Order: sequence, then structure tokens, then C-alpha cells
Amino acid sequence: MLSSSPNLNFLVDLEHLHYWMMAIRDSHNPIRTLDAFWKGQISSKLWLIQNLRPVVLENFSSKKVNIDVHGGWVGVLSSMIFQSDLPVLNIRSIDIDPDCKDIATKMNKIEEIQGRFKSITADMCSIDPEGDIIINTSCEHITQQQYDDWIKKIPDDKILVLQSNNYDISEHIRTAKSLCEFRSQCDINVLWEGEFETQLYTRYMLIGNRK
Repeated sequence: MLSSSPNLNFLVDLEHLHYWMMAIRDSHNPIRTLDAFWKGQISSKLWLIQNLRPVVLENFSSKKVNIDVHGGWVGVLSSMIFQSDLPVLNIRSIDIDPDCKDIATKMNKIEEIQGRFKSITADMCSIDPEGDIIINTSCEHITQQQYDDWIKKIPDDKILVLQSNNYDISEHIRTAKSLCEFRSQCDINVLWEGEFETQLYTRYMLIGNRK
């Protein structure tokens, strides 16, 4: 198990920053959209990117990968991946909330224009996965039965990236008290696992394949 904080040195270029600000300004609820930029949210995404990179290089060599982000929210993770050194070709960001689609598209406007980004309104449990890598950072937002139904649709040759936490609020319906409990909930072949402390909660992450 690795327990460490991410390297917070992440450079956002001005053009992407421009679209981030436009997406926040033009959203139906800018205050809610800004929740995606809390330090715990951003550091969790950086932590994901930094620890996914060696797994991608080991499993895909120099190939550029396609990524599905399930529970993609307003598209900040997708934008950060595009701006990172991950070898990514295309990203689909999938969220059940219809308000997220336009915000995520604007957050990733550069890549959307290039045909590399698509935001989709759908239930992650019903959509067919397409990416080489399937990211689900919303494991605390779905029941165990929903998770079990979701993971059955994931082919076992896909790389899975799963995150949860121990933050007990009303919208979190399946938290984990420890990394061990989260591993038991997810029941995957683990290639990497870790946790780190934010100001309000502990974030857990597993990278692996479906059994």
C-alpha cells in the first residue's frame, strides 16, 4: 500500500484555463460547479493521474489510450488528463446528471473541437464501456448492487481505476472505512493501491482488472 500525497505541481495552460472559467461562469449553478475545484478534489485527480501513468506505460507501452470516465461530473478530470503527460487519444466523460454535459464539454472545448472529447448523459451502469481504461471516481455514489452490475459489463482486459473515500455525507451511499474495506467492496485484481489524507477525508484508490 502506498500512502502519500500527490505532487501538486500541475501547470494549467492559459487556453484551458480560459475554458474552465467560461464553463464555471456559464453553468446553471456556478457555486456547485466550483465544488469540483476544492483542493481535495483537485489533489485526488492529480494523485490518480500520477499513479496511473506508470501502469499505462507498462501495459500499453507507447500506445495512446482511450479513456472512459464514469461519473465524470463537470469534466475537470478529463481536462487535467489531457494536460498531463499521460499518452491519451480520446476521452468519454459519462455522467447521469444532464446538467453536466454542457459544462464538461466547455471545460474540454479544445479537445472537443479536435474530436477527442465527448460528454455523454447516461447511467454508468447501463452504458457499454469503450475505453482501454475505465475510471470510476464515484464509487461512493452507487450501491453495492449497482457497482456489481456495473463491473459485470467491464471486459477483463480493461484497466480499471476506482476511487472512494470515508467522507460520511448524505449523497455518499457506499463509503469505505479503510482501504481494505474498499478492496473488498470492489473485488478486482489489484495492480496498485493506495490512500492519502485530505483535509476532510481519506481517499482510497485501486488500479487493476476485473476478476
